[in-house]
Amino acid sequence: MLNSPNLHEALLWVIKDIHSKGWSTGTAGNFSAVLQRDPLTLLMTSSGIDKGLVRSQNLVEINEAGVVVKGTGKPSAETLLHLTIVRETGTGAVIHAHSVFNTILSQHFLSEGKLILTGYEMLKGLEGILTHETTVSIPIWPNSQDMEQLSQIVGSHLQLNAHYGKKGTSFPRTYGFLLAGHGVYTWGKTLFHARRHLEILEFLFEVTYRKLVLGI
Repeated sequence: MLNSPNLHEALLWVIKDIHSKGWSTGTAGNFSAVLQRDPLTLLMTSSGIDKGLVRSQNLVEINEAGVVVKGTGKPSAETLLHLTIVRETGTGAVIHAHSVFNTILSQHFLSEGKLILTGYEMLKGLEGILTHETTVSIPIWPNSQDMEQLSQIVGSHLQLNAHYGKKGTSFPRTYGFLLAGHGVYTWGKTLFHARRHLEILEFLFEVTYRKLVLGI
């Protein structure tokens, strides 16, 4: 996907697909994909754009300082979070979505600081998971308009996550996180891996919500 001449088209397709599912309604959400690693450059949705009407001219290229280097749109206020996730995980794409279910659960489980997903066959849709006998922890942090502080919190968590799988460590692999009353961030090695991770998480968020309603 890196340096693909069709990355603009792919990103537009993913945005519209996610909008059609009701996960990024109106101007909510933001999306990025890595254009190049050195120097780091992201292709990203500009701020304030209706995700159902997004066009190629609404995409901007952002450098590692969060400055627009190509395009005329305004960068999202959450650009720093995208850059932090890419730097700490080496991922190729980041998706931030605001669905009904992830928003409700982000507030319901905030006091616990995490949402636990375990025992579901659908977990195998997440990269590297081979069995339903798996537990995935989705961190939840309070929402904040201070992107520098929030990025430091996320960055510190992802630095610990870099030790996942190493001998003598038990830190769980992270596939995303929730901001209370705000939404979910997830990522993947390509844009389409990130989209798949969002689909899996949203399915499991809905299952979790419906189980709460049913009291099971």
